[in-house]
Amino acid sequence: MQTNIFSPLKFSSYVVRWKADMDLAKIIKYEGPNDIFVWKHPVEDFNTGTQLIVHESQEAIFFMNGQALDLFPSGRYTLESQNMPLIGKFFNRVTDDQSPFHCEVYFINKTEQMAIKWGTDSKVEYIEPTYNFPIQIGASGEMNLRAEDSRKLLVKVVGTENELTQQGLAVRFRAFLMTRLKTYLANLIREQSINIFQIDQHLTEISDYMHAKLRPDFSDYGVALERFFVTVIVKPDEDRSYQKFKDLYFRQYADVADAKIRQQVGLIEQQTQAQRLIIEAQGIAQKRSLEGFTYQEERGFDVANRVASNEAVGQMTNLGVGLGVMAGVGGTVGGVVGGMMQNTMGNVLNPKGITDPPQGLPAICPKCGKSLPLNAKFCLECGEKIETLGDGEILCPKCGMKTPKGRFCIDCGNPLHSNCPACGKEVPPGGKFCLECGQKLTGGN
Repeated sequence: MQTNIFSPLKFSSYVVRWKADMDLAKIIKYEGPNDIFVWKHPVEDFNTGTQLIVHESQEAIFFMNGQALDLFPSGRYTLESQNMPLIGKFFNRVTDDQSPFHCEVYFINKTEQMAIKWGTDSKVEYIEPTYNFPIQIGASGEMNLRAEDSRKLLVKVVGTENELTQQGLAVRFRAFLMTRLKTYLANLIREQSINIFQIDQHLTEISDYMHAKLRPDFSDYGVALERFFVTVIVKPDEDRSYQKFKDLYFRQYADVADAKIRQQVGLIEQQTQAQRLIIEAQGIAQKRSLEGFTYQEERGFDVANRVASNEAVGQMTNLGVGLGVMAGVGGTVGGVVGGMMQNTMGNVLNPKGITDPPQGLPAICPKCGKSLPLNAKFCLECGEKIETLGDGEILCPKCGMKTPKGRFCIDCGNPLHSNCPACGKEVPPGGKFCLECGQKLTGGN
């Protein structure tokens, strides 16, 4: 026998089941994980008087017959008609095997979801703006997303699914994200002429640019792109062209650095050498000061030692020519060297102040100036008679007669001494160069 739908047994079973549903749906609250954007409550049948709890940074949306009706911000609500005007007209509808209030509730997490990974699925190909060679790069990083428009997110993205996780959202957005990301990245590198070998220095600039470009795309789906970070640019290290230009790029800086280092080292060496010379000169000057002689005197000693060690100096002609050449360097240096030679050679060759050459030293013809053998009576060059001079006698350079040492010749009255026209110092008879300054004397004395 078929039981009537309104029989006491059937009605009693319905009441028990309805009370169980009332107890089950007494409190509706979020029970999903933290890293999720949208979560659908598993219980779909609610009764009037059911408590709805929406936490901070959450929103709840009620669906009736596939339509998004009332939206509840954070707080505690009692599901009554006055709280839900859009669905209040359904409360009093009671049908067989149906609860008085049938709907679906979705919780939307409004917190900022951080560290959502992204990465290009293929390489970005473009022409490197600095060296103009084709190159392929990849990119990856993280982004922070937040549910901005709950209704738009549910309608456009979630649909009838029970939840939307971070990974699920990234998968849904991957197609348009990769397409726009590659285009924006290639355009930015071209517009800013970013060198591939300096691209890591522009990660912040690239991240900000991508964030500004991608925000409207995410906003169309009710999602706010709060942060966007490009953390890694993958370069084609295995590509030969890339390696070639990479070597050229780093070598130009290495060569410049090497040149600067060598320049600095050379300058330091020069300064060290100059300082060493100064220290040595100061030491030598202090040594001379302690020994009681000057630099000029020390150089005179050196010249005297070289002259004494030279066998050719034994001939007065060579000595005279050598002195003339050294003394004739001219100017201030000539004066210094001439005075040095005069003092030094005077001390070496004539330590007692003797004017006439001592016995054994060669004589000079008063007429032609050629050297004469010892005790020669006549000049071998011009035949001039050579007068034997006694102590205190000299030959007059004008008349050639013997005359006592003095200022004038006793035969012709010619001055026996003259002064150098350059420095004014007295020049001995017959001299062709001033022993003080090295000035050549025209025609001799």
